[in-house]
Amino acid sequence: MEPHPRADTNTAPPAQQPGEAAPRTPLSRPSSPGSGRSCAGEVPGSGGSDEVPGGAPEGLRPPGRDAARPAPAAGVPAEQGRDEVGRGSEAEGGRDEAEQGRDPEERLPETQSDRLRFLDLAARRIARGVDLDETLRGLYEAAVPAFADVVLVHLREPLVAGEGQAAEPLVLRLHSFAQGPEGVVTAASAGGTGVAGPVRSTVSGPFAELLLGRQPVFGEVPETEAVVSELLEPVAGVSATGAPGRRLIIAPLYGRRHLLGTVALLRAAGRPVFVADDLLVAAQLATYTALGVEASVPSGQEASAAGALQLRMLPSSLPETTGVRLASRYLPAAETSQGGGDWYDAIPLPGNRVALVVGDVMGHSMTSAAMMGQLRTTVQTLARLDLPPEEVLYHLDEQARRLGSEHMATCLYAIYDPISQRLLVADAGHPPPVLLHPDGSGEVLQVPPGAPIGVGGVPFETWELPAPTGGTLLLYTDGLVESRNRDVLTGMELLRGRLEAVAARVAPPPLDMLCDAVLTLLDPDARDDDVALLAARFDGFAPLNVAYWFLSPQPQTAGRARQLTRRALHRWGLGSMLDATELMVSEVVTNAVRYASRPIALRLLRTDVLRCEVGDDSPQVPRMRRAQAGDEGGRGLFLVDQLALRWGATLLSTGKVVWFEQEIPEEYRQHRQEGADAA
Repeated sequence: MEPHPRADTNTAPPAQQPGEAAPRTPLSRPSSPGSGRSCAGEVPGSGGSDEVPGGAPEGLRPPGRDAARPAPAAGVPAEQGRDEVGRGSEAEGGRDEAEQGRDPEERLPETQSDRLRFLDLAARRIARGVDLDETLRGLYEAAVPAFADVVLVHLREPLVAGEGQAAEPLVLRLHSFAQGPEGVVTAASAGGTGVAGPVRSTVSGPFAELLLGRQPVFGEVPETEAVVSELLEPVAGVSATGAPGRRLIIAPLYGRRHLLGTVALLRAAGRPVFVADDLLVAAQLATYTALGVEASVPSGQEASAAGALQLRMLPSSLPETTGVRLASRYLPAAETSQGGGDWYDAIPLPGNRVALVVGDVMGHSMTSAAMMGQLRTTVQTLARLDLPPEEVLYHLDEQARRLGSEHMATCLYAIYDPISQRLLVADAGHPPPVLLHPDGSGEVLQVPPGAPIGVGGVPFETWELPAPTGGTLLLYTDGLVESRNRDVLTGMELLRGRLEAVAARVAPPPLDMLCDAVLTLLDPDARDDDVALLAARFDGFAPLNVAYWFLSPQPQTAGRARQLTRRALHRWGLGSMLDATELMVSEVVTNAVRYASRPIALRLLRTDVLRCEVGDDSPQVPRMRRAQAGDEGGRGLFLVDQLALRWGATLLSTGKVVWFEQEIPEEYRQHRQEGADAA
């Protein structure tokens, strides 16, 4: 945002538009003693600043202020010391001299006007926040350094939502604080605080009664003596300057029904102390902030509805596919949070492949949950077209932009092929998966992330990686590895270490045990995001259980397909299934020859069932119909439907696949199991 241009005090600047974000504006300094040029826009008694409090544009200054003022005392700038409070003795002395040259009746309206203007701009900044962090950021931008040098916000734990009952005893937890001329915001325990672990304190006795009284107080009152050092612990150098006294104001954050926390406003040692009128300013800042904090915490009914919506959109169960075993977990965010947009999915694909998906819609609201449901449905539709991963993400990005939502999302889409034992992965801004190798070593897969879903105009890439039999792939959302206490990279290393630790105890670890162990990484005190987790164990597919051929689309192809099928079944010892299988293969291949223009793919897979797949390049999907007595065709799929355990047709980007499955005789399955046990 461009800074507002410096304007001469005698020139009327353009007015600020209602609701427009107020930029920070350099103050006008006196050009020479006695020149009459003022430093407007500061809060009297605020200790001075090089910026207008809350970013007040000069267009908000009362017109004609300078013309109505009496001449200043010799050698003292007209406005110095009243509107600009220095941080040292010189600035303090300048204020006293200027105040002596004015009548009290002249000073009082100016002081109240400046305070009201500051509070108006502060209210606008705080009200812009749409969630908890943005609300507090508005407070920090308004108050630092215009009103205080350090601002700390402690929130009640847990925060009370709606009509809920407040937990006892009263526990305050440091959420974040801002300090310095630039108002740098630091989250609690997020590095640089010098404090190990979350800053939390149980409040009772006189201080608790003081907070419930809803009035701000100076740091010198007896009720605060026992807690001041603990509240200000994250601020470096406070203990060295002694008791803060009137350099500190503690104001309760009181919502419509409950105490939500406290805000502490601290001035540096070289700056004038707070005065009685500053308590009124602090009270208003606390009121605006408390209302914003309360609005960011949904009511129990809203949170329940959003959470129920999200849970209904997650898969109720995972598919059972040959060659891979699956397990999943989902944990909602804190009780006072609305439903998030995390999701996972596993989608069976032709050829015993499976698509593994995990995604995260940014934000926590009903809109985020609804957006998640739309994106998950889109991914399922695209996956069933058997598109490569980068194409799935490309079309998902297009669909997200067509929905017109302001929400962005991250997504990781992978395809596991148990026959080739390969993994295809494409990433749209999502944390990379972690692979636990069969030997127990963990690896964070180096998959370059693309742009998040909804950005548009950025290509995605597919990366091919080995998927060793016995390995376990873990897909997750950032809520598992990122929190207020640690960054994403640290969290991923902790996740890799936890997987290795579990594999060292039990090799290979059961998937449910692995998922539960991973969730112990979460810090309940610092977790404010939901978590989705999908684990896939690669069992692979033995080559001896696969038969694969390419056949040219010619009239004699059906006979050739029957011959190849007969050989494969004899090799597998499934001669009892020969007649029915040959008949169904002949019917499906004949139908493919009629429409195909390129070679036809015939594949037989032996698992707990016998599966046959016939693929061709025609997009026309066959439909079963009832043939009339005189019709020469139309009975092929009717026979397949009567003889097969189940059958279907899948439309692909390159054509279609028609498949059917037959149940393998019980005696063969028992013999096969005995052989596997002996091996």
